[in-house]
Amino acid sequence: MEAVLLALLPGCSASCLRLSPSPSPPPLVLRLDSGSTTETLFRFKLTADQLGISTVRVHTTARGRDVLRRYQQLLFTSLYTFDYRVHDVTCCTDHAHTRSPGGKEVEEEVSGFLQQLPAQRGRVQVLTSPLIPECFGHGFSTRAGGVSSIASLSSLNLFSSSRRRDSVSVVQENRRRLALEAGFNPRDLQLVKVDHGSAVWVVGGAEPERYDAMVTDQRGRVLAAPGADCMPLLFADRGSKVIGAAHAGWKGTLEGVAMATWGGCCFTLDREQALHFLLLHPDCVKDPEAERPHVNIRLANRILLERGGVQPGNIDDSSVSECTSCHTELFFSHVRDGLDFGTQLGFLWIREEEEGEEEEEGEEEEEGEEEEEEEEGEEEEEGEEGEEEEEGEEGEEGERD
Repeated sequence: MEAVLLALLPGCSASCLRLSPSPSPPPLVLRLDSGSTTETLFRFKLTADQLGISTVRVHTTARGRDVLRRYQQLLFTSLYTFDYRVHDVTCCTDHAHTRSPGGKEVEEEVSGFLQQLPAQRGRVQVLTSPLIPECFGHGFSTRAGGVSSIASLSSLNLFSSSRRRDSVSVVQENRRRLALEAGFNPRDLQLVKVDHGSAVWVVGGAEPERYDAMVTDQRGRVLAAPGADCMPLLFADRGSKVIGAAHAGWKGTLEGVAMATWGGCCFTLDREQALHFLLLHPDCVKDPEAERPHVNIRLANRILLERGGVQPGNIDDSSVSECTSCHTELFFSHVRDGLDFGTQLGFLWIREEEEGEEEEEGEEEEEGEEEEEEEEGEEEEEGEEGEEEEEGEEGEEGERD
């Protein structure tokens, strides 16, 4: 099933393209010749997605094709196929020299349009852990507050790929909204390049092609790990001012991605795969005799971290503990939603101004000033007492005299 897009020059009509009548009209036909190109194509895509259409036949001119390809790159993904049928339009020569928008102009138009769209599913929510010190900014996103409209991606999907229907521009707008709520610059966001393994990139060194974790002591970097049912893990060391983020799926968990970074109720695996978690600890597998046993990846990561020397009190696996598959309104889930699933992020950065330390220094200064004032007060009292004693002695001497 395909859609047809008639992209005309200003002043042209559909008859200029000399299209032959189709024996079976397509379910979606759009004439693009006026108004905002971004808004028109955005609405066109919404309808195409609702109908499950991924092939678009475009009738246009050579110049129209060049312009539309710029919009295509920003508003669609490679999941969609565009079949351009170029027509030599000679009836509209008066408009042949009309200026076409450049790439930068198209980007600004698309960005401006997406920024004014209302948020879906309420405002952006950022979940946090009380365990991470104030000198670090951090959070875990939910699915609320974005502009993604496809049911399984609605609404704050934060990852774009060739296999999904969410465009890179929509994802960038979602990231901008998350950054605005969380308090970081979206240009500083750095996602791990998921490989479902245990490779770690030390930021500043040669970047691997694929890795599931990264660490840094640099400011101006917001480390982020994606997850739908996989776990984004965040690490922070206040003493050394080092942070880390890791993506922990079941493979990465078994390979020790949590430890590599440092030095379920609905999640099931094949019995052979679940056996590895059973060997790690019996409590990691709820029903080992089932055809597809339920595996507790959260517990497995805690066990591995504790075995690696991390103190139990320094691990927080309860602040954000809801099951992603069960909580449809709050989280995305690969298990629940299938291949076209959305992605949330766990993110962490070193604050430019360590407000916590400044407050502590301010308190210390105030305490120091108070102590000095007290000492001065004591000295004054001692001086007064000394004068009184001298006066008393002089008085006594006078009386004696």
